[in-house]
Amino acid sequence: MASEVPMSPELEQVDGEIQDIFRALQNGFNKMDKIKDSSRQSKQLEDLTGKMKECKRLIKEFDRILKDDEKNNSADVNKQLNDKKQMMIKELNSYVTLRKTYQSSLGNKRIELFDTGNDQVAEDNVQMASEMSNQQLIDAGRKQMDQTDQVIERSKKVVAQTVEVGSQTAVALTQQTDQMKRIGNELDSVHFSLKKASQMVKEIGRQVATDKCIMAFLFLIVCGVIAIIVVKIVNPHNKNIRDIPGLAPPAQNRKLLSIEDFIRL
Repeated sequence: MASEVPMSPELEQVDGEIQDIFRALQNGFNKMDKIKDSSRQSKQLEDLTGKMKECKRLIKEFDRILKDDEKNNSADVNKQLNDKKQMMIKELNSYVTLRKTYQSSLGNKRIELFDTGNDQVAEDNVQMASEMSNQQLIDAGRKQMDQTDQVIERSKKVVAQTVEVGSQTAVALTQQTDQMKRIGNELDSVHFSLKKASQMVKEIGRQVATDKCIMAFLFLIVCGVIAIIVVKIVNPHNKNIRDIPGLAPPAQNRKLLSIEDFIRL
């Protein structure tokens, strides 16, 4: 059955292989209920598991090709293809759940078989013990006790090693915790120093700005005084310009007195 979603030839081929596997899985699980032999059911389940793994690989291949062709397709086509991929994943998951159900059923049957075998082995052990002499029973008991002691000793060594590793880990964690605390304190100190330095820089900036303003104001005053002096020298009869305090007015043109005028005086 052809898909209604437009696909590239490569993507269509992968989709066809996935659909074939889905049909094979459906037929395979339908046959599982008809098979009565547990060994044949296990074989059938293994074959279906292999098909599911192959289907998973093909779905990943489908997703890879879809991402490669995403630029060449429209947004609507990409949405339809992604929805199709999600439907395939859901269908595969349903078969995985069905496989777990059959696998659990087969596992319960195997446990029953194993339990029956264990009972038979226990009965055989009882029969063997009844045929053994007292000395043989004592030797077998001692051997079993020795083996048990060896297992206990090995367990003690493992426990001691575990305790030692735990102690070393605890010491290392304590050292790392102390180191982290020291680093935290150093970071706080650095932060405080940076904050203090920032405040000092701001204060210095304000002082420099104030000094520059004062110097600029003084410069303007000096320039104004110089301008007034120059204007006063160039045009001394200008009444609109007041005399500068402390600066003597320019000398007026004076006539030289003759000797007669001096005598008259």
